[in-house]
Amino acid sequence: MNLLHPGDKFPALTVSLPGAETLQLPDALAGGFGVVLFYRGSWCPYCNAQLRAFQRSLERLAELDARVVAVSVDDEATTEALIDKHGLRFPVGHSADAAAFAQATGAFVHDDPTYLESTGFVLGPEGKVIVSVYSSGAIGRLVPEDVAGLIRYLHEHQGA
Repeated sequence: MNLLHPGDKFPALTVSLPGAETLQLPDALAGGFGVVLFYRGSWCPYCNAQLRAFQRSLERLAELDARVVAVSVDDEATTEALIDKHGLRFPVGHSADAAAFAQATGAFVHDDPTYLESTGFVLGPEGKVIVSVYSSGAIGRLVPEDVAGLIRYLHEHQGA
């Protein structure tokens, strides 16, 4: 299991979306900035707060050409309920294989019950990692204000 570092190509992952749809990462985010969030589950208050914060910031992030995708090990029905509860308008995946996602990205996995610990990635337009944030527990995660600030900085200083 290797951590993803700045400049690494984000690994190909298939995210299952409600309604039998799938999303291919990082391809689905190509051409703009991407934010990939692994959250612990709908039961986690910190995760709920993070997802709500990204929902509130969607317009501002879209103005910066950034899109958000979140995923957890929750089943489809639980994920649909979470999307409805918070009015999430970005793709939220379900039924992630914690071991496979961890192997591909270096994310920490909690055992018994099994779930992915909070992990966040900011990807550049070519699908390469700009920032990776790994948590081994309940706290420590990407926040939309930091993501927006980083992308603004890149636009201003690197002509992104």
